[in-house]
Amino acid sequence: QVQLVESGGGLVQAGGSLRLSCAASGRTFYGMGWFRQAPGKEREFVATINWGGGITYYADSVKGRFTISRDNVKNMMYLQMNSLKPEDTAVYYCAGGRLGPSMRSDEYDTWGQGTQVTVSS
Repeated sequence: QVQLVESGGGLVQAGGSLRLSCAASGRTFYGMGWFRQAPGKEREFVATINWGGGITYYADSVKGRFTISRDNVKNMMYLQMNSLKPEDTAVYYCAGGRLGPSMRSDEYDTWGQGTQVTVSS
């Protein structure tokens, strides 16, 4: 079964840290990414990474605070989130595709169910 499963979300105070994990199974995902959706807003790009892990892109809003990584032996992808802000509150989604890293949601064909991240002020 082809699937992505996120974990690691939760409630944290502003300035704190969380690490999200995404477990992949069923096939190889070349480009992978994280997106998020806050209440009343559209889903937005957060970060993406290529198969080898050497190419990454970030949204300006998270650059310098978040780090995306992957472990292909374990079939895992991660998002280390530091210096969290209340505006980071959202449901975070893991995405995987057959192409390279992309900031476009329509270039991913597999999505996880999402994990809630809440940052209190």
